[in-house]
Amino acid sequence: MKRLPRIARASKIVTLGVLHLGLIAADWAPAPQSFRQEIARHRELTKGFPQATAQWIEALPNQPVRVLIDGNWSEWRDAQWQPSAVLKSNAAASFTFAGVRGESITVPLAGRDVRQIIRFGFTNFLGTANGIFASFDSGFDSLTRPLNAGEIRQFAVASNGEIFAATEAGIYRRTAAGWEAKPLRIVDSVGRLWAAEDVLGVAFDTKGQLWFTTRAGVGCRQGERWRFFEGKDGLPWNEFTAISAGAGDDMWFGTRLGAIRWDGNEFHYRQGLSWLPHDDVRAIAVASDGSVWLSTAEGIGWIERRNMTLGEKARIYEDEIEKYIQRTPYGYVAEASLGIPGDKSTFQNGDSDNDGLWTSMYGAGECFHVAATGDPKSKRRAAKAFDALRFLQKVTQGGTPAPDRGYIARTIRSVELPDPNIGRLASDLEGQKHDKLWKAYEPRWPKSSDGKWFWKSDTSSDELDGHYFFYALYYEFVASSDAEKGRVREVVRETTDHLLLHGGTMTDHDGKPTRWAVYGPQFLNRDPFWWPERGLNSLSFLSYLTVAAHLTGDVKYTEAANELIEKHGYAQNAMYPKVQHGPGSGNQSDDEMAFMCYYTLLRYSKNEALKSMIRFSFYRYWVNEAPELNPFFNFAYAANGLLQRFTNAFGDFSITPWEGWHTDSLATLRGFPLDRVSWGHKNSHRLDIQFLIPQGSQDIYEPRKRHRGYRTNGRVMPVENRFFNHWNTDPWELNYGGNGRELASGVVYLLPYYMGLYHGFIEKP
Repeated sequence: MKRLPRIARASKIVTLGVLHLGLIAADWAPAPQSFRQEIARHRELTKGFPQATAQWIEALPNQPVRVLIDGNWSEWRDAQWQPSAVLKSNAAASFTFAGVRGESITVPLAGRDVRQIIRFGFTNFLGTANGIFASFDSGFDSLTRPLNAGEIRQFAVASNGEIFAATEAGIYRRTAAGWEAKPLRIVDSVGRLWAAEDVLGVAFDTKGQLWFTTRAGVGCRQGERWRFFEGKDGLPWNEFTAISAGAGDDMWFGTRLGAIRWDGNEFHYRQGLSWLPHDDVRAIAVASDGSVWLSTAEGIGWIERRNMTLGEKARIYEDEIEKYIQRTPYGYVAEASLGIPGDKSTFQNGDSDNDGLWTSMYGAGECFHVAATGDPKSKRRAAKAFDALRFLQKVTQGGTPAPDRGYIARTIRSVELPDPNIGRLASDLEGQKHDKLWKAYEPRWPKSSDGKWFWKSDTSSDELDGHYFFYALYYEFVASSDAEKGRVREVVRETTDHLLLHGGTMTDHDGKPTRWAVYGPQFLNRDPFWWPERGLNSLSFLSYLTVAAHLTGDVKYTEAANELIEKHGYAQNAMYPKVQHGPGSGNQSDDEMAFMCYYTLLRYSKNEALKSMIRFSFYRYWVNEAPELNPFFNFAYAANGLLQRFTNAFGDFSITPWEGWHTDSLATLRGFPLDRVSWGHKNSHRLDIQFLIPQGSQDIYEPRKRHRGYRTNGRVMPVENRFFNHWNTDPWELNYGGNGRELASGVVYLLPYYMGLYHGFIEKP
């Protein structure tokens, strides 16, 4: 595919996978691969560190990172903290530090009182709570302190040598004539007096702009004007402890509850053990490479900012999946538990209810990878995923009890593990108290005919949506020989025939439908207990039949779909897959399922009238999901909706995705932490959030959750501020638990990345 200009003309037509779509001027162009990946490190920075809090931290060019603790320096050398060999202080009477030229300088200050060091020209400035001192070639001098200023929190030196001090009484300036008598008077556009008292920090950025922090927020002098940031402007928190300038537009802020980076356009919040050893940040040092070192109440943190490509990031996740996540010789993909928090070497694998779904989504990503690049390794991964998913159908046959041919198991586990049936019936009977359709029967885990595996029954619609989504892509992009394609057709035919034979249900070995895999009109259209699933399951069944017709060429599947559309209103049902009442409502598992089915149905159906209706339904659904920053949802819809229109009784309307879908998607892909360990995150305290109104409850019959909300820009928390295993997790939740004992897979990244790569939304490596 030819490279596109950064801004494409509306008339320019480009190939996106197999789709020919125009680009909207100035909205998007294929995203570049390169970006700056943030990598947090602190668990490996504990060796040799004193059991105390560092009062100051430095990351000077061509010198080791140093921390000042009780007046003494420790350096990060040879993967551990060691006392400085050259900077020796008498904590009570003298203090030694590195000067502007790297020389060792000793001054008559109590080292334990030093809070800050600034090197300016050939002068070294040192700050304590009670004053600012200057060390230069000809001596050492106290610059006294501003009158009535109280405690000095931080100071900064301007390019002309003027000093600005953040104090209890405001911001004071020192010129060549000395300290000015009164603090700076800073008034915003509505007459509020900023920085009048209790200023917490002050610093200059690389452009020479003065920044300051107070509990009211952040101010920045841009030329002759001031710009102010509060919660409504995206500022996450305000208990400031430090400011430090980075390269370009970057400014870093330490707070009592995390660190914040300003990138010139927006703030980025770093809180919790995924980013920091402790949320109470005391000092910050930005290295010349853009990485940041942070002194906290419980150790030192380092956030590296490494040049990386999206493709390199994908390979890291893929390698980790193969090393830690894949389970059984078939390679099922879900997540792993960790015996020691954060220690991947202590991983253990276990089955999950939705192994078939997660493995399908992993395999689908690898199919897109093959289609985009032809990578042979991804083809092998996709083929292994196919064998694993095919086995979930074959393992159910021949044993006692056994369902009819075509039934798909949820997952498998070795018979060498404890019997999962023990105690299960009692649990299911308890479940019936809260769900009248919940099944209680034995065995829920039958044995395979060869006696090697337990396989889990009561298969859900989640599983089938994933299987059909994957099989169609595998058939189109990976299976190259007639034999390979024949194996795919066999699996799809047998499962689809099972559904048709059993009245549109996946029927268990007990002769009854499973709890969730129910698609027949006798249920969806006429059983009141099934009205919540009517739209989504209608969409699912139409997509299954579409895939079966496309792969096998058998007209009976098209005829079955037409009967559901013409006699039972399934197209109308699918126009409203879920009854939702605004962003934040609905069920995320259903959303994930719906987007797979939409994509599959629109890609493989030959019924143009149906596709027009479904495309508009997809647009309505996507609009509800747009604030969620979900690249899978955005790319799946954009691949089908870009430059599309819909006509109804009221006119002809554009249903192209709104501006921002591409930017949001790339922000999420770039923002995914490389560390997929389950560390907790807290966001409910943030200044830049709004809580969801009651209509935003997940389901209308469920009580409203307390801590659900979004940022003042209308979008959910960035991916850096939440942890989740899969796209079925509620993105409107503000607080996320986690103790570091689970390792999630990178499938949530791989599927949208490779889908975006295939459709041309991301530049090929």
